[in-house]
Amino acid sequence: MSITTERLASLIQRELATIVNLQVKDKSFGYINLTEVKVTKDLSFATIYFTILSDQAEVIERAKKGIEDAKVPIRMELAKKIKNIRKIPDLLFKYDEALAHGNHIDQILKSLK
Repeated sequence: MSITTERLASLIQRELATIVNLQVKDKSFGYINLTEVKVTKDLSFATIYFTILSDQAEVIERAKKGIEDAKVPIRMELAKKIKNIRKIPDLLFKYDEALAHGNHIDQILKSLK
């Protein structure tokens, strides 16, 4: 990533941290934490990785659906906050499985002791 894409990714992550939790209507899965944002070189797509506290598959699917349903209002709010770029990238939300994988490994290590 160049400096421009890194700065934009950081800015998007900072702004989306509050916007996502305000725009998602279903609060049954709790708080959505954004772990990473990657922006393509041509600034047309931003992949946003998120986690929630639960590791149950049905709760994760509800969170994915809630975010997808609120994708348009989230992008509109982001456009209001970020004014110094010409076009807001398309937002692609993906569940970040790294935290769940780390917890699984931690549980395995604890069971070995």
